[in-house]
Amino acid sequence: MAKKSVIAREKKRRKLVEKYAAKRAELKAAGDYEGLQKLPRDSAAVRLHNRCALTGRPRGFLRKFGISRVIFREMAHDGKIPGVRKASW
Repeated sequence: MAKKSVIAREKKRRKLVEKYAAKRAELKAAGDYEGLQKLPRDSAAVRLHNRCALTGRPRGFLRKFGISRVIFREMAHDGKIPGVRKASW
């Protein structure tokens, strides 16, 4: 599991991105790059990194489910994800 501080930092970034999304789009459309530079760095969507919602793992992230491949596999085997079955052919 990832450190709590890293998970918290990522959540903080997500909030900032949501807060400044409209203002960023407005400034970009106007071509006001100096105005963009004055916004907080972490308000840029580029700085976000997908992490597992349960463990905070940064790699092996499945966008459709919002969790890492490891947790996905465990939950699928336990039958906790509706409509997902182990393949066999």
